Amino acid sequence: MLFDTHAHINADQFAEDLEEVLKRAKDAGVTNIVVVGFDRPTITKAMDLINKYDNIYGCIGWHPVDAIDCREEDLQWIEDLCAHPKIVALGETGLDYHWDKSPKEVQHELFRKQIRLAKKLKLPIMIHNRDATEDCIRILKEEKAEDVGGIMHYFSGDANTALEIINMNFYVSLGGPVTFKNAKLPKEVAKVVPLDKLLIETDCPYLAPHPFRGKRNEPAYVKLVAEQIAELKGVTFEEIADVTTKNAKKLFGIS
Repeated sequence: MLFDTHAHINADQFAEDLEEVLKRAKDAGVTNIVVVGFDRPTITKAMDLINKYDNIYGCIGWHPVDAIDCREEDLQWIEDLCAHPKIVALGETGLDYHWDKSPKEVQHELFRKQIRLAKKLKLPIMIHNRDATEDCIRILKEEKAEDVGGIMHYFSGDANTALEIINMNFYVSLGGPVTFKNAKLPKEVAKVVPLDKLLIETDCPYLAPHPFRGKRNEPAYVKLVAEQIAELKGVTFEEIADVTTKNAKKLFGIS
């Protein structure tokens, strides 16, 4: 059993061959997928997918890069959609200082609003953080996000930051970079994160693991992430697959 906790199979890159992609995922042992919607088009597609496939669940929110485009009616729409029983998390929300489309203060305001919404709905939060770790953690603490917890998706920080996040009731999720030969930080993080706080993901179609680096990522490749983490931790692949699936189901409230 493998659980891809963050996938964008609602992206245009999968428009032509989604059924084949899902078959390869099943053949690789992927039993569950969370599809993430982060704006109007991707949220709409995510809702379609969770209604069509029993093993696909949804996480919806508004991406920080596009924070400047988000209106109150968009947040109300997201809140209404979260009543769906297969919406298991809110996000991805957070901060992204790599791109300069949305000013920092606009991102901060939207991040706070989505944390508050997640707490209102009692949903875990899917956090996107790029080049904004200090502010991201500060806002999570100020908004008492630990009340609902969630996932630091595609974690890219160091081991100390990972442990700080875990102490705030968040899971650490690792993806393709943990398989890259010279990626020291994710490998260190994989070694120190306790098994009961670890999740795996693809973030497909982006950042495919070795040996598919540079190509389109897909849910089947989450197996490569699990295999690498198992090697780094000195445990079996089966143990990583089992514990990360159990962690995901516990967090998302999936029986």
